[in-house]
Amino acid sequence: MNRTLVVTNDFPPRQGGIQTFVAALLATRPPESLVVLASDHPGSVEHDAGLPYEVVRAPTGMLLPTPGAARTAARLAREHGCDTAFFGAAAPLGLLGPALRRAGVERLIGATHGHETGWVALPGARGVMRRIAGGLDVLTYISEYTHDRLAPALGGRTRLAQLSPGVDVDAFTPDVDGRAVRARYGLGEAPVVVCVSRLVPRKGQDVLVEAWPQVLARHPDARLLLVGGGPLEEQLRRAVADRGVGASVVLTGGVAAVDLPQHYAAGYVFAMPCRTRRHGLDVEGLGMVYLEAAACGLPVVAGTSGGAPETVREGVTGHVVDPRSPAAVAAALVGLLDDPDRARAMGAAGRAWVEERWSWTSIAATFAAVLEH
Repeated sequence: MNRTLVVTNDFPPRQGGIQTFVAALLATRPPESLVVLASDHPGSVEHDAGLPYEVVRAPTGMLLPTPGAARTAARLAREHGCDTAFFGAAAPLGLLGPALRRAGVERLIGATHGHETGWVALPGARGVMRRIAGGLDVLTYISEYTHDRLAPALGGRTRLAQLSPGVDVDAFTPDVDGRAVRARYGLGEAPVVVCVSRLVPRKGQDVLVEAWPQVLARHPDARLLLVGGGPLEEQLRRAVADRGVGASVVLTGGVAAVDLPQHYAAGYVFAMPCRTRRHGLDVEGLGMVYLEAAACGLPVVAGTSGGAPETVREGVTGHVVDPRSPAAVAAALVGLLDDPDRARAMGAAGRAWVEERWSWTSIAATFAAVLEH
């Protein structure tokens, strides 16, 4: 059996989308085929004890491609007979590739997620990405958007292969009961627009709040449920108060990952009008929340940032709107709230599409092919 050394900073119990992606990828592999070298994080001992494969924690909160890390990675590769290495995020840990080659690793794969599109836009970082790519057999990308930004900058230095995150279609399902969440926040039977994401400027919760009075003008009983925490929280609370919509907007703060399906299920429509910022350096690589929402049977309203439009079949599973236009966002939301039958049909189409294209069953086969061929 092929054995794979996974080298990553992005690994639970540290929270985040990349961490969830990497852990879910590894869960698709035979446990005896894996050994993981990861940075440390509070709670890692308890977390790792429940895993079916070995995890070695470097005594640092940030694993970097230092000589010490290279020695540790090479030692693990030799001890476990690893013929493949997978970097959970290619930059910068892919710089460990040459040391692993010398240790006998035959195949090197590095994953990219979205922020690497910012790397290749900057001259110094672009050179590092080119060096990393040149040492890998395969560099994966999550969306056509990220591919189209990476490919010209890397100049054919390695093979590119798509490896997108997948959705747990058994956890995110239309059968999830959102009534407890509705009761907790006093939503009653109101039509709810839900957004699940960190509260940061790129995600567009501020535009949702700005658009909300226009939605209320048509649907005065509607509610906006903003799920997640982040640095924008206090600013959003002030904006809600300033616009006089506090009675119809709920900010939940941070929510545990296990509880997210119930929060999606509390909604009628999912919306996150993400926008690209900082001259393209702050961009949505894909947008798993759209796919999770679709898996729960919700129509989705997405912004145009990066790969986000790839998560929506326009007019079939939802809409892609101008994320800098509160009027456009409001119009999309009002249209879906106006026509519940159309909204339900979009939600059903979204569920079917996620099962076909984005489930972990199909992603697992892609990951296996990347590792083994």
